[in-house]
Amino acid sequence: MPIDFNSHITFNNIKPAPQTQRVAPQYQPTMQGKDTFTKSVEVKNDVIDTNYEGMKIEQKSFGTIKKTGKEATLYTITNKNGASVDLSTFGATITSIKVPDKNGNLKDVTQGYDNVTPYEESPVGHAGGTIGPCANKISDGKFNIGRKEYQLECNKDGGKTHSHGGTNGFDVQNWQAHILKDGIEFTYDKKDMESGYPGNVHASVIYKFDNDNNLHIIYKAKSDSDTLINMTNHTYFNLDGAENTAENSVLDHIVTLPNSSSYTKNSEIAVPTGEIVKVEGTPFDFRAPKKIGDDINSDHEQVKIGSGFDQNYCIDNYDGKSMVEVADVISEKTGINLKVSTNLPGFQFYTANHLGKSAQPAGKDGSRYEKRSAFCVEPQFYPNAINTKNFKEKGILKKGEEYNREIVYSFSVKN
Repeated sequence: MPIDFNSHITFNNIKPAPQTQRVAPQYQPTMQGKDTFTKSVEVKNDVIDTNYEGMKIEQKSFGTIKKTGKEATLYTITNKNGASVDLSTFGATITSIKVPDKNGNLKDVTQGYDNVTPYEESPVGHAGGTIGPCANKISDGKFNIGRKEYQLECNKDGGKTHSHGGTNGFDVQNWQAHILKDGIEFTYDKKDMESGYPGNVHASVIYKFDNDNNLHIIYKAKSDSDTLINMTNHTYFNLDGAENTAENSVLDHIVTLPNSSSYTKNSEIAVPTGEIVKVEGTPFDFRAPKKIGDDINSDHEQVKIGSGFDQNYCIDNYDGKSMVEVADVISEKTGINLKVSTNLPGFQFYTANHLGKSAQPAGKDGSRYEKRSAFCVEPQFYPNAINTKNFKEKGILKKGEEYNREIVYSFSVKN
């Protein structure tokens, strides 16, 4: 599949996985609660004067956006243990996550760049960005809401598909930032027909980082007319440390996808055909732990289409409310363990098969991120659900209703 990929849908005839579903009980969906915003925060010497249970939030310039001449701002949330998350207003982007390894040393586990320019000029892979209005692919760039057809930019597959909101998507917009006690809320107002999508949409992405190294990402949106919304995050992870930029450097990561017994089959240009396939007996079966490298070079047709793993997984027993653990990834080298939970129906598991392009700038350590040097877990509605009869949830946001979904990235250490 393409360098970035996400999806949206629900499903009918999927039987649950043979093992027990692992619901993340420690995470209550934030969608039901209120968020407390600080109306104004005094900044002194680039340090925001607030401390919530040991939480510190700092801000600094992330550089000038050449297209607009406006400044991008970088916020750093540091918890009482010293773990931190860096967030840019440009793209409401995660640029860094530093968490302790098994020796107590902080490791940056996300790929990214030191200033806004690479994100603006060379957005290869959409690293860390908020993807929208609609993540993943839409066949022919067309969809219907009611009786009206909308035509989007076809920016992938030689003009055959629309992907990740197009070249003017959410990840290349400079969002407004609002400081919370324990995080940042980014907001963006999309104009009607911007990027071809209907509706004036008020979009919000709230990042909350706690003292247990859980990063909550809450997506909200409202529109003045029916529209298509499917937001996700596109962070590239390497739990050995993001300085490991060499090709295939993520293949020893041990992955479990505990609640996915099915995936959506792709066409030759990586658009779901509508067929939902069991993972059993295929390279896509990660219900038990295995290394990424075990099956990544399989002769399976779907692996070849993606040039590795780049597939939308269906979440068993999805109900749209419960936070379900969908991925568990461990680095034996550092002991860092990432668990991903969500209340979305699917997720793209992608092994950065299309990184290493000549257009890519040098990353944070001065080296280019090469093919299969990271992995992504991108919760989403199924790809191209709007055009796929077999996928029930279409990602349509009705006028006056609120889109409200959540992703949690949780970090811990296993010795």
